[in-house]
Amino acid sequence: MILRLNRFHGHGSLRFVYMRGKTVRNNQLSLKYVLNNRRDTWRLAIVVSRKVHKSAVVRNRIRRRLYEIVRLNQDRIKEPFDIALIIFSPIIAELEQDKLEKQIIELFEQAGIFTSHS
Repeated sequence: MILRLNRFHGHGSLRFVYMRGKTVRNNQLSLKYVLNNRRDTWRLAIVVSRKVHKSAVVRNRIRRRLYEIVRLNQDRIKEPFDIALIIFSPIIAELEQDKLEKQIIELFEQAGIFTSHS
């Protein structure tokens, strides 16, 4: 799990990303991001709606897997971005970890959040 410092708190912060952020997406997920120069570090929220899966257990498992992928690659985040990762496909729950990690890294690189392979 990522540090509490790097997680969103409250809907107001997330609303800022939804309104002002840019979007990058693929078939299963979407990445909204905005540069927030008022902060010293990046923040991340992972949104998995009930439409993706009825079970809270499965939705939380998806969330934990994605937080772990970002945690392992957090040294590649170069600026204080506010990031919202929105999941809209149930396929993510069964996707193998390495394929999921590849998708997440590609989205973050496409958005310019991650530096290229270091």
